[in-house]
Amino acid sequence: MEPLHTARRLSAAVLAVSNQLTVPEVLQTIVDTARELAAAEYSALGVPDEDGSFAQFVVSGVPEEQQEAIGPLPRQHGFLAVMLREPEVQRLDDIRADPRFDWWPAAHPVLRAFLGVPIMSGDEILGALYLANKPGGFTDEDTELVRVLAAHAAIALTHARLYARNRELTIAEERARIAHDLHDAVAQRLFGLRLTAQAADLLIDRDPAAARARLAEVSALAREAAEELHAAVLELRPARLAEDGLPDVLRKQVQILDRASGPTLVFHSGEPAVLPPAQQAVMLRVAQEALHNAVRHSGAHRIEVRLAGTVLEVADDGTGFDVDATLKAGRSLGLRSMRDRACQVRGKATITSSPGGGTVVRLEVPGA
Repeated sequence: MEPLHTARRLSAAVLAVSNQLTVPEVLQTIVDTARELAAAEYSALGVPDEDGSFAQFVVSGVPEEQQEAIGPLPRQHGFLAVMLREPEVQRLDDIRADPRFDWWPAAHPVLRAFLGVPIMSGDEILGALYLANKPGGFTDEDTELVRVLAAHAAIALTHARLYARNRELTIAEERARIAHDLHDAVAQRLFGLRLTAQAADLLIDRDPAAARARLAEVSALAREAAEELHAAVLELRPARLAEDGLPDVLRKQVQILDRASGPTLVFHSGEPAVLPPAQQAVMLRVAQEALHNAVRHSGAHRIEVRLAGTVLEVADDGTGFDVDATLKAGRSLGLRSMRDRACQVRGKATITSSPGGGTVVRLEVPGA
C-alpha cells in the first residue's frame, strides 16, 4: 500500500477520536482502517464487560446477515480471552493450530492467519483488536500500524469511561439537589399545616365556621405535603421501566422536575409503542440528559416533553446555542452521549438549536 495512502487513512482514524463521532462510530472507523491497512479479510474490536461477555464487539468484513446467523455477542473464551488477559501482541500463521484456540459457531468465518493487539491504558487492558486472514500472514509493519490504531482506540474508550464517571457524579449531585429542594418544600407545607391547625384550635369555640375553614386548609396542606413526599420517593429510587412503562416513568419525572425547578415542564404522550427494554432504557436516559441540560443551562421558561410511539422530543424556549460550534469545541459531551446511546440501539438522535431560538432534542428508535 502506498505510504501516502496509509498516512491519510491513519490520519482519518486518529481525527475520528476527536471529531463529532460517537464512540461506536470511532471504534468502527478504527476497525475498518485496521482491516484495510493490514490487507486482512476480517477485523474486530472487543471491549469486555464484567459478566464474561463483551460490552462492545465491533466487526469489519463480515456481512450483516452472517453476523445475525453467528448469533449473540461472543463470550470471553479461546483467543478472545487470551487477548484480554495477556498484554502481548499475538501473531500466528494459523490460529487453529495453536493449543489455546477453542472454537467458533457454525456460521463463523474460518480464520487462519491471526494478529491480535491489546488496547491498553497504562497497565490495564481495555480491549483488543483482532485481525485475520491476510494472504502470506501478518508482518512487523502490520503490527506497528495496528498498535497505533489500538492506542487511539484506548484514548476513545478512556474518554468514554471518564465521561460516564463524571456523568454519574453529576446525576448524584442533581438528585441530591432535587431531594434538598423537595425537603424544603415539604417542610414549608408542614409548617403551614401546623400554624393553620393552631388557628383552627383557637377558633373552634368562638367561630366554628371559621374553624371548619381552617381545618379544610389543614386537609389540603396535608395532601400537598404527602404528594411532595411521594415525589421525593419516586425521584430517589430507580425508575421501574418494566413495571410502570416508559410513559408513566417519564411523566413522573417531568412532574418532579416541574415542582423542583424554575421552568414550567409539560409532558405529552401519544399512543404508546411496544418497545424492547433496551430501547426504553435509551429513550429514558436521553430524556433525562436533555431535561438536565434544559433545566440547568437553557434559561428556558417552558420545557415540553413529547413521547409518541418510537419518537421522543424534548423542546425548550431557552437561549439556544450553535450546535456545530459547541461540538467542534468539545464542550458538550452530553450531546455526544445522547447520540452514542441512540447508536447503541440503531436509533437516531438529533439536536436542533440556534442562539435565541430554543433547543429541540429528538430521538427515534426502531420498534419491536
